[in-house]
Amino acid sequence: MNNGPLIVQSDKTVLLETDNSAFASARDALGRFAELVKSPEHFHTYRITPLSLWNARSAGMTFSQILETLESYGRYAPPQNVVSEIRDFCGRYGRLKLRADGEELLLESEDAILLAEVSRHKLVAPFIQSVDESRGAWIRPGVRGHVKQALLKAGFPVEDLAGYRPGDHLDLHLRQVTAAGEPLALRPYQQQAVDAFVLDGSPAGGNGVIVLPCGAGKTLVGMAVMERIGAHTLILVTNVSSIHQWRRELLDKTDLAEGAIAEYSGEHKEIAPVTLATYNILTHRKRRDADFSHFSLFDRANWGLIIYDEVHLLPAPIFRATAELQARRRLGLTATLLREDKKEDEVFSLIGPKRFDVPWKVLEQQSWIAEAECIEIRVPLAPAWRMAYATAEETEKYRLGSVNPLKTAYLPSLLERHAMDSVLVIGHYLEQLQAIAETTGAPLITGQTSYPLRDSLYEQFRNGSIRLLIVSKVANFSIDLPDANVAIQVSGTFGSRQEEAQRLGRILRPKPGNNRARFYSLVTHDTRDEEFSRHRQLFLTEQGYRYRIELAQITPIAARDLENNAGAVTASLGV
Repeated sequence: MNNGPLIVQSDKTVLLETDNSAFASARDALGRFAELVKSPEHFHTYRITPLSLWNARSAGMTFSQILETLESYGRYAPPQNVVSEIRDFCGRYGRLKLRADGEELLLESEDAILLAEVSRHKLVAPFIQSVDESRGAWIRPGVRGHVKQALLKAGFPVEDLAGYRPGDHLDLHLRQVTAAGEPLALRPYQQQAVDAFVLDGSPAGGNGVIVLPCGAGKTLVGMAVMERIGAHTLILVTNVSSIHQWRRELLDKTDLAEGAIAEYSGEHKEIAPVTLATYNILTHRKRRDADFSHFSLFDRANWGLIIYDEVHLLPAPIFRATAELQARRRLGLTATLLREDKKEDEVFSLIGPKRFDVPWKVLEQQSWIAEAECIEIRVPLAPAWRMAYATAEETEKYRLGSVNPLKTAYLPSLLERHAMDSVLVIGHYLEQLQAIAETTGAPLITGQTSYPLRDSLYEQFRNGSIRLLIVSKVANFSIDLPDANVAIQVSGTFGSRQEEAQRLGRILRPKPGNNRARFYSLVTHDTRDEEFSRHRQLFLTEQGYRYRIELAQITPIAARDLENNAGAVTASLGV
């Protein structure tokens, strides 16, 4: 026994003591091969999984290095069953290799018995064309991604060394001074992320996911990768506002000419050396049983790189298309790989392994992102709604708790606290947001708001002529509002941890002065709203954020006025 900060448990969870002098170095080493589960004050919990080990192996980490970390930082010797399982799972990665042989693909292994076994596996066999005992198994044309998925599910992730098409050349360089006149240089962690993806151009690199907090400069990392790859690039994003943001960033921070960037969306169907397209347009089809009308975009140019922005949102049809795109370099960008559908393994096999990740709190401590304070404010349920809530179905109970009009009644007093700040009010239910917009007189952005009007309102918010903006879930992703320093969440999509993280991310860009931001969640006390809120907060508490609980102080006058107008409020909220 020594005084190390790690305690490895027999269920493959690892406790990390935060008050230990070796905490920071142990955290950095452990994060390379284990997934953070939760991070309250004194002990953080990590879990070692097959996927976390295969991510580590794909990044070049060996079993010996993993064991050395556990032993050198461990308070006790790691349990023998854990050591054996880590050895086993580490040993599985790379025993199978996928290589190009001319125009054909060959699955190879030095273990002939393993190759014979996996070639006959029920998940893998449909993709095997033939087996040559002296060389390996020939893969059917066009199924490179499918066979990688199948091998991962069979428990033997393949090391893909088949390489990539170079794509048409793109002459792109990052500026040293932006078009806006600001000095530009990659931060150390951004440079590390680019290097981890490119891997000096080797076949082992060129695919994978970079995980960085919102506000940490993922878009700049993507542009730096484009510079290193130097090939025509297709960038897939969540919405048209994201297209416009990427275009602004490319023109501001690179030497690309405007004509080199095209938009492929519902409004425009153009292609250029750098093409920005939405997931929605690519998954559009005229009928449910029809083909996807715009999948041809993947083959209409000689792309050398595809960037998936907000890769954790990747729709299932794009997964299927990506299975056929394995000969092109693929970069996923995200603030969190959390997927509520549990398809992280598909991201691993089709986009690539996690190449770089850094804890949110680490970047906060280094002042690269704002220091955020999280506050949950518990609001009582409106008295006039109690009977409706008590007799409602469970799903309806959640909606009633979410749109509780006492939240709207309380909001002005909270906004008064932040009269000099740049505030976003974010919610899920449109009728609630419309009521808030009427109460505050602030502009409202929803999915029905035209893109020109959205962009105009975002720009007014950026330049300070608007200090309060009401937004629906359309603002969850890829919106650059650097001056926003307060976010007030009035309702959310059930228990979505990923949405909670994205909403906090709207206010994490570095701030002048004290570099502080505040994230409020208005939650109806003793309702399903409160239950789902606890689940929503899990990812952020795992990252080390703490929620302070406050009880809303509703004045008697506000409560009385609400009671007097209960019928009108209830009708306006569709109850």
